[in-house]
Amino acid sequence: MEEEQRVTKVEVAKQRCKCVIEAIDKLPSSTNITASCRRTLLKLARAELAFLSRASSSFPLSVNIGHLETVVHILQQPFITGVSRVCKSIPLSRVSPSVSSEERHSSSPKCIYADVVCTLYRKPVWIIVSDRNPKYIMWNRCHRSKGLEVRIQEVLAAARSNITLRPSSVILFFAKGLTNNVYNKVRDNFGAYEMEFDFSIFSSDLLEETEGDWINIIARSYKNACVLEINNDDGKDVVPNSRFNVESSTLDSSQLELSVDEAENQPQPIEENVRTNLGDTFCSIVMGMKLISLENKDSESTMPGDDLVNLDTTALIALVSGISNGGTEKLLATPECEMKQRFKGNFDFVIGQIMSEIQNPIHMEFSRILHGKNGIICESVLMEFKELVSMCGGPNEKLRADKLTNCISVVPDTPSERIMGLPTTRKLALKNKIVFGTGDHWHAPTLTANMAFVRAVSQTGVSLSTIEHRPRALTGD
Repeated sequence: MEEEQRVTKVEVAKQRCKCVIEAIDKLPSSTNITASCRRTLLKLARAELAFLSRASSSFPLSVNIGHLETVVHILQQPFITGVSRVCKSIPLSRVSPSVSSEERHSSSPKCIYADVVCTLYRKPVWIIVSDRNPKYIMWNRCHRSKGLEVRIQEVLAAARSNITLRPSSVILFFAKGLTNNVYNKVRDNFGAYEMEFDFSIFSSDLLEETEGDWINIIARSYKNACVLEINNDDGKDVVPNSRFNVESSTLDSSQLELSVDEAENQPQPIEENVRTNLGDTFCSIVMGMKLISLENKDSESTMPGDDLVNLDTTALIALVSGISNGGTEKLLATPECEMKQRFKGNFDFVIGQIMSEIQNPIHMEFSRILHGKNGIICESVLMEFKELVSMCGGPNEKLRADKLTNCISVVPDTPSERIMGLPTTRKLALKNKIVFGTGDHWHAPTLTANMAFVRAVSQTGVSLSTIEHRPRALTGD
């Protein structure tokens, strides 16, 4: 009887491994999970399946698939993005200069294991997962474990000393819950609080055995899960709980913040569009964005990052480009020799953008992203954008550029310490670290077509909140 139960347990675990492998292959694109992270997950799941396939009755059966199931379940949540590291140790070699030499050479661990390094609602976080039975989660050190208290202390020490990977918070995901005693200790000793974000209760599909056949589809329940968050902000790179207090803002006090309904009820400036050739879709996007009123700069109702989008130069160019604003037919009607003379080595690149625009107008994409949002750009982006438009933009593109820069807020170059802590290389250029780092400072995703930089950052293990758009070029329109 015991042997039959063991065989059944092994078969169930093997099927769970197969389901996890399938779920990894189907992780939503919104996670922006790196190829390296996906390979790590698949390697772990396949290793567990291989172990179970050769499990011998002479050895105790240890099933670890539950932990990996939980990690994948977390990655399936729609608010998890910028996944840059999974199920790997975080090296502690790059520490803050404020850390004393005694702390650096103490007996503390040289690295800390984190299950997921990602962005959660635009903020960098580390997620630590436990799939253990709550009664076996010990607070104090015992012969089998260092204890939860020491584990949390080590993770927080690492989180507060690491420059580039420093999270704004550490999240503890206890898949099977916590006892009241341990829960109270985590809350009282570390200031942990239950997360407001709703993780779905059920995971990916699993198979259930009925009368010897695998016929019923069920899902693992996380209804008893306990998700705790410990704030790691130490005053650095923390956005003040106010609207804007930026001396360099391009807005004046007459530009009041519009609600979504108010924006929709604004008269469409058709006559102005015809007169200035700004374009209906361009004006619709600008009017659909929130306008930040300096009269409300001391408001403490919401964190700015909740409705901010940081735009880089590629996003501004795409918004004002003649390609994006109804110029495709005119460009296609231009003789090829003239087009090649105008765009030289970028001819094929521009033609590709024209065809992309015909198939899928980029302003529709921008409208979804920017409607109801506050657009910000840093001073470096403003300078570069103005220079490019001055050199390469046509009269209509210059008009749109002026209109656009008067409807978004310019903030100082204030890159976060963790992004500036990355080494400056050809792929991690300083100017890009300033642009993306400023968005990171404000906890605002950066709208960009510069995916080479985004990939380079992800390869360092740093999570970064970004929104990709297709590139567009200035046409001289």
